[in-house]
Amino acid sequence: MSPIDETRQFIPVGMAVLTVSDTRKPDDDKSGQILADRIEAADHRLADRTIVTDDVAAIQTQVKQWIDREDIDVVISTGGTGFTGRDVTPDALEPLFEKRMDGFSEVFHRISYDKIGTSTVQSRATAGVAGSTFIFCLPGSPGACKDAWDGILASQFDYRHMPCNFVEIMPRLDEHLKRGN
Repeated sequence: MSPIDETRQFIPVGMAVLTVSDTRKPDDDKSGQILADRIEAADHRLADRTIVTDDVAAIQTQVKQWIDREDIDVVISTGGTGFTGRDVTPDALEPLFEKRMDGFSEVFHRISYDKIGTSTVQSRATAGVAGSTFIFCLPGSPGACKDAWDGILASQFDYRHMPCNFVEIMPRLDEHLKRGN
């Protein structure tokens, strides 16, 4: 694990959690609650949280609204990353990505493999950047959400994490827009 530079001040980040499910309600959304709890325990801001059905248009509409909000820097979705007919989260969100984050999927699958073996291939976990918003698509299982947060996201959204982290590049994510490209 990379070191924390204690001379740097922690910078809270605004995050939104999207649960994609046809069956979950707020009172039984374990994966969404795990993410919300971890975000708040890490002293980030939970800017919003909602549940939408496994529908491409509904997923895109919600995430586009969050991308447009200045108080949301990160969107984390849970659910809909498998291979069944209703699993459409990557299909909905990858077209929004201006840049894919292939390394996220690779590291997530490595962490997952160590816990569940070859079953990790049944997930299409993915990530990217749209506008100046990071977007992560996680499986719907509580274990997968814990693994992604604890193994990747917690450190990458800690400005003190060395040698580098997402927080320090956030101000430069929209440079291409400022240049008019």
